[in-house]
Amino acid sequence: QVQLVESGGGLVQAGGSLRLSCATSGRTFSWSAVGWFRQAPGKEREFVAAISWSGGGTSYADSVKGRFTISRDNAVKIVYLQMNSLKPEDTAVYYCAARDTMVVASRAYEYKYWGQGTQVTVSS
Repeated sequence: QVQLVESGGGLVQAGGSLRLSCATSGRTFSWSAVGWFRQAPGKEREFVAAISWSGGGTSYADSVKGRFTISRDNAVKIVYLQMNSLKPEDTAVYYCAARDTMVVASRAYEYKYWGQGTQVTVSS
């Protein structure tokens, strides 16, 4: 079992930065790939980024490549999403999610455990 709690969301101006954190608990975390997803009002949940259990493998949505960076610290069981050059279209509730396997994935149904989400609002 893995529990996930997101933090770090907030209101920021376009061009600014935020760092989201996903604190996890559960003995299987170090073997789990973790992803970030987001959902804007009236839209479907979409993939943002994912990281393998070791941190050696990452995947990003085209819309965030070069602006967002996912990382993890298995010693403290936290996954981070550094978001730079934020745009108004990045506004959404951001969720972290964990798989039962080590490799990254980009589809929401491939993730078993989910956090409650944190709101990110980017003003123009």
